[in-house]
Amino acid sequence: MTPIVITLVLLVLAIVLFASEKLPVDIIGLILVIALVLTQVLTVKDAVAGFGNDIIVTIGGLFVLVGGLVKTGIVDEIGNRIHRLAGSNEFLLTALIMFTAALSASMLKNTTTTAMFLPVVMGLAAKAKIAPSKLLMPLAFGAILGGSLTLIGTSTNLAVSGAIQRYGQEPFSMFELLPVGIVTFAFGMLYMLFVGRHMLPRIESKDSLTDQYQIRDYVTELVVLPKSPLVGQKISETDLASELGLTVLGIVRDGSRIDAPRSSERIRRRDSLIVEGKIQDLLRVKPLEGIEIKPELYLDDEDLSSEDVGLYEAIIMRDSIFVGQTLKSIDFRQRYRMTVLAINRHGTTLIEKLSDVRLKFGDVLLIQGRKESIQQLAGDDQVVLVEEISDTSARFSKRKWAIAAFLLFLVLSISKVATGLDIPLTVAVLLGVMVLLATQTVLYRELYSLIDMRLLVMIACMMSFGAAMESSGADRFLAGLIETYIGAFGSTAVLAGFFILTVALTQPMSNQAAALVVLPVAVKTALALGLNPRTFIIAITYAASFSFITPLEPACVLIYTPGRYRFMDFVKIGSILTIVVFIVSIVLVPVFWPLD
Repeated sequence: MTPIVITLVLLVLAIVLFASEKLPVDIIGLILVIALVLTQVLTVKDAVAGFGNDIIVTIGGLFVLVGGLVKTGIVDEIGNRIHRLAGSNEFLLTALIMFTAALSASMLKNTTTTAMFLPVVMGLAAKAKIAPSKLLMPLAFGAILGGSLTLIGTSTNLAVSGAIQRYGQEPFSMFELLPVGIVTFAFGMLYMLFVGRHMLPRIESKDSLTDQYQIRDYVTELVVLPKSPLVGQKISETDLASELGLTVLGIVRDGSRIDAPRSSERIRRRDSLIVEGKIQDLLRVKPLEGIEIKPELYLDDEDLSSEDVGLYEAIIMRDSIFVGQTLKSIDFRQRYRMTVLAINRHGTTLIEKLSDVRLKFGDVLLIQGRKESIQQLAGDDQVVLVEEISDTSARFSKRKWAIAAFLLFLVLSISKVATGLDIPLTVAVLLGVMVLLATQTVLYRELYSLIDMRLLVMIACMMSFGAAMESSGADRFLAGLIETYIGAFGSTAVLAGFFILTVALTQPMSNQAAALVVLPVAVKTALALGLNPRTFIIAITYAASFSFITPLEPACVLIYTPGRYRFMDFVKIGSILTIVVFIVSIVLVPVFWPLD
């Protein structure tokens, strides 16, 4: 096979693998790079060149700067101010949430913004007695739109900025994307306020968590009789877990209740054990000697919680170490001293064999545990809690340093415009990181845990794939096809075609990957038609960020289950919003970056 055919085959394979979600995105990227080397499309030096791009260091540093803001609890005050300004007015709440999300995302990235404000918005919805479904989608959409305002608004913007230097283009300035981005946000916000808001489902739920997750159907109460062999045994020593697969959620003893008992708790005579398990396993308990099953157990949230123990919902983050693992493999119960009662995956509740379920980004865990344990879990940045809890571990006293470090980065990043002194973006972000470390706003031991290494590896690999598209001639081949079949319809039609193609590819692929795949083809097409390549680069950058049609965009994944949305809610509301931003972009991009 020729290098062109090999590269295009690998491109199709990449799209299929990204869509299947069978492998992590970084592993897919590495497979592509290895395949390009083995097929001699790229040399080893060219294949790993993406890892040496300074934009990788910049993105990594930004993760740390954002982590400093998160760990100092800076969003709490913002939520209080929104509540004071809007009260229970749904229109004002929607407007303020979208505006705040967009402003934050322009500096902190859309996924991070959505994760930060998710519990805040859930709290605002409860105070205002408004269904969360009316506010969470505006939060995610506002954050996505806001990511298009600045260079650092999304990792996609930074990745494209780093990649275009290969084509002789200057990297994006900090606010180059702002003119069209702010108009796009304005139209998107108006659409959501006056049209989309009325299309949002009003899903009121007064059900307890035990009802929502259907826990009652899988829980029963076992009375330990005086002569039972279980008497005197630790919970971990019994056959309840090892043989029957049952989880002890609580113990009723002498009229008092022990919630979330530790595995070392010894069972006593006349203990009533509240256990969870599969129906067939619960039935296997019946013939066991010394155990009596209580019929018709009525279970509510209060039965699984107390002053010290509560039920919590936690969403697994994209860069969490839990992704791809099972509860058993990470030893969740022993590690965090908590119990996962159920998993909600895109509206489907999983109860059976939870310890063997391979966890995915966006899974919502229903967890029973003590407050200090859930704070530890949230503090590890592996999950985001759906509802706010007071976090005494937040470094409020370091807030000024987190803000100072970020402002230092921003000032230095625009120093060329202000003072004529050209300080590389990488240097600016690293100086900000140094401030965080020097003031212990971010501790050295947690430095690398704040960085999404999977994303960095994937971006580096896709940059190398872009080089393969160029060196193999695949970009020129595809550009020739586009020139032949679409070029006759005019330059605007070609630009619109690339915009639509990029939006389509963001559905099965990550936004960054989609942009980096389309980029070399768009540049070659522009040059072949005698058009301005930067116009196409900017349009693709915007298109890669505007992923509203399905809940597969990371920011949308986070609000999918808490908002109790259906897939079609995103298709219905997001499709119209996509058309709105498409029209605005196609009209305005050639105005600020002329085609000729």
